[in-house]
Amino acid sequence: MDYSFSAPTAMEFKALYDETGWADWTLDRFERALSGSWVVCTVRDDAGRLVGMGRLISDGALHAFVTEMIVTEQARGAGIGGEVLERLVDEARRRGVDDVQLFAARGRVEFYEHHGFERRPESGPGMDVVSVR
Repeated sequence: MDYSFSAPTAMEFKALYDETGWADWTLDRFERALSGSWVVCTVRDDAGRLVGMGRLISDGALHAFVTEMIVTEQARGAGIGGEVLERLVDEARRRGVDDVQLFAARGRVEFYEHHGFERRPESGPGMDVVSVR
């Protein structure tokens, strides 16, 4: 597997979403998401096909947020997600940001705990918007 900090094309990003069933968005949304990324770590197989990625969004000074930790079904179980996460955290720290946060997808908390993240207490911060005004 080839790991790099080279962003995929928007088409590759969309194809990864399509393959894993995460969401059905327009190509323009993937282009905008990539342009708003602080760091993108990609993983390609021996044929050069995108099989996984993770992104950081950040203010570049105080906080970084992990998003889009995604690995194709065929590539899961080989440690790819853990390696991507480690590289993202290391890169944030290299750039001077030590506060790296994330929202774990349902059923994935243990994965992140295994890689050094802790759950926030029930009384801790963190909310999602549920309606648009």
